[in-house]
Amino acid sequence: MGKDKIKSNNLISLNVGLDEKRIPIHIEWSATEGQAEPLECKAMLVSLFDKEHRDTYKIDLWTTEMQVAEMDKFMFQTLKGLAETYFKATNNSQLSNDFMRFVQYFGEKTETLPK
Repeated sequence: MGKDKIKSNNLISLNVGLDEKRIPIHIEWSATEGQAEPLECKAMLVSLFDKEHRDTYKIDLWTTEMQVAEMDKFMFQTLKGLAETYFKATNNSQLSNDFMRFVQYFGEKTETLPK
């Protein structure tokens, strides 16, 4: 799909505040559409698939405020979303079901979900 088909643009911005050791202590994001002010968050995972090199670039950051239980929940919700996205993109029910079984296992082991 070419750039000539683009009808509008939405700029998504990330602002990461670092301490003297360059460790994230503040993360906020904003978008030009549908959001009045930047929203603060404790963690972010961004994956981008490079069109030319066919490789994935990742930005994984979390602040010093992020607690282990919060990271467990964040990872559980992220993994669940990835499993759902994988199914929507591929319609591969066998692998997405296997993925969801792992998500369930992860949720139970981290006590994000009740056993």
